[in-house]
Parts: sequence; structure tokens; C-alpha cells
Amino acid sequence: MIDKRYADAALVVADIGDGATILIGGFGEAGNPTELVHALIDQGARDLTIISNNAGNGDIGLARLIALGRARKMICSYPRSSHGHAFAEAYRAGKIELEIVPQGTLAERIRAGGAGIPAFYTATGADTELATAKEQRMFGSRAYVLETSIRADFALIKAEVADRWGNLIYRMAARNFGPIMATAAKVTIAQVRRTIELGAMDPETIVTPSIFVHRVITVPDPISEREHLTTLQPAQSS
Repeated sequence: MIDKRYADAALVVADIGDGATILIGGFGEAGNPTELVHALIDQGARDLTIISNNAGNGDIGLARLIALGRARKMICSYPRSSHGHAFAEAYRAGKIELEIVPQGTLAERIRAGGAGIPAFYTATGADTELATAKEQRMFGSRAYVLETSIRADFALIKAEVADRWGNLIYRMAARNFGPIMATAAKVTIAQVRRTIELGAMDPETIVTPSIFVHRVITVPDPISEREHLTTLQPAQSS
């Protein structure tokens, strides 16, 4: 019987090794798999390359991971935010590398990785510093820059509902990067608020099919749903 549900968050991240490349879902405070990131912090993996829309908020989740020096490189669109001090401090101290990618390009690089497309041309960033050392080409009268796709060892994402096979349904804006990240990783781990019986989902509502999901952990009351209240409060040491 296929059952991808785990009872312990520590088990779902246990095989993430030092030097891994990890996609982490979330858009601002929406859709962050905070408990999975905290389990990763407790697990101890280091020298990580993290790909996410932004570089964390406050002192929890991704921000906490960065503050503890676990990330070697950050690939994101928004390294700075109103409460993103952890990355700013690490970057100024030379403790973390940064690759800035325009948001639409980031999404397409991840989507292309999941679709098996190695690279694509886009006009975004052409003839700017973001295109330095990248191939550029003219199509018609407009310059385009060649961007490579993104694939990762692991994806940590958050959804609203799963069944035991790993079919996922998201909640409104919390969906954001989750569906494309799920397709672009060797191992996708989904944090969900609840699970339901197999067959209880309307097939038309399934956004991420189970074939892209390898592990599911249920977190009924996730920290990320309360981030607007906790983002300025220090997290407990792990």
C-alpha cells in the first residue's frame, strides 16, 4: 500500500546531506514550510544552497537557518524585506553568497527544470548587470539572455490538504511556488495542515499530483500561519 505520510518531521529530512541544494516554498509570509525548515535546522545539515523567493523573515524558518550559518548560497528574487535582517547581516559579514534572479525568471527556471528544459531565452535582465557572463542573443530587434533551468536535491513545500498518496491541494496565495518546486526536485517533502482519505479529493481540485510528492508530514497548527504575530519574536534555540 502506498502511504507517503510520516509521523515525525525529523524523519522526513533525515537524509538531507551537507552541500544539498534545496527549494523552499513561500512568498513573503504565505506558504512557508516553517516546521520543515526547523526540522532541517535540528538535523544539522550545512553548506546548503537555498532557492526561494525571498531570504526569510524575522527569526524563524529560513531566516533562522541563515542566521545559524547553515546556508552557503542564497538564490532568490528578494533578499531584503521589512523583517529580513538575518540574511542582510550574514551577507554583509561575507558569510553567504547571493544570486539575484528576477521573480518571473526564477519561476520559469524552476518550471523549466521540472519540465526537463535545460535553458531558455528571456528578455528580462538583458543588457543589465544580471546578464553579466551570460549568453545574450538578438531575436528581431530585442536582446534576450539565456537562463539555465533549476533543479534541486530536495523541495520543502507547504500545502493545505494531502491524501496518503501525496496528492496536494493548496490554500489560495499559499500555493505560490509550491507546484513548480514539487516538479523540480529529486525528493519533494510536503508539509500539510490536514490529510484526508484516498479518493475524498475531487480530481479537478488536485494541483500537485502524487507522482511529484515523496513525503508528507501533517502540521495542524503551523507557525507560518502565525508569522505576522511571531516574525519579530526570537525563535527558541535549536
